[in-house]
Amino acid sequence: MSGLWKSYQDGGWGMYPITFWSIVAIGIIVERAIVLYSQSSINKNMFLASMQKCILAGDIAKAIKMCSAANAPMARIVQAGLVKVNRPDEEVQAAMDEAALRELPRITTRTGYLALLANLAMLSGLLGTITGLIKAFGAVGGESVDPSQKARILAEGISEAMNCTAFGLMVALISLIGFALLNGKTQQLEDDINEATVQVLNLVIANRQKVNLQGVPQA
Repeated sequence: MSGLWKSYQDGGWGMYPITFWSIVAIGIIVERAIVLYSQSSINKNMFLASMQKCILAGDIAKAIKMCSAANAPMARIVQAGLVKVNRPDEEVQAAMDEAALRELPRITTRTGYLALLANLAMLSGLLGTITGLIKAFGAVGGESVDPSQKARILAEGISEAMNCTAFGLMVALISLIGFALLNGKTQQLEDDINEATVQVLNLVIANRQKVNLQGVPQA
């Protein structure tokens, strides 16, 4: 740990923007992971099986209650369609589409910034590298620099350059890995939502004669 702290100090001013980007990136990764893996995820197959059972039995009110209890984007979108089940098929579809327009941006938001932060960290590291090398070679060629101090200043400049490069790449790697994992989860959730809404809509259309409107809000 002490060696890591010394490397951080040796990196010079370039470490400050890299640190800032790393804090922002980690904050986004943690927040998005909580939203995507905890608050937005439900078992699609179990949810659809429950919806199918309720719709085939005509118990739409129970299906709506199950959607409310699930409290996930997929469930809220399906619920928006189910509460319109006493309306024409087009209105059920429109209600689901409207709910999807509200829910999907909450799933996709901020994840794309991780790719930007990876580039910013890498570029900040590169800038620190360039300034460190300028400092190092300026010491070698500078006539006003004490010859006995040239080796020390050269070593400090190269150390600053290399440490900035290393830390910038490390933050970029963390950001890109986080982006890949979160983007993959986001795509999975979107695909599951699209599949669930289509299946539920088809079930409603095919089983309208079984639908019991008791307990369903009248729109």
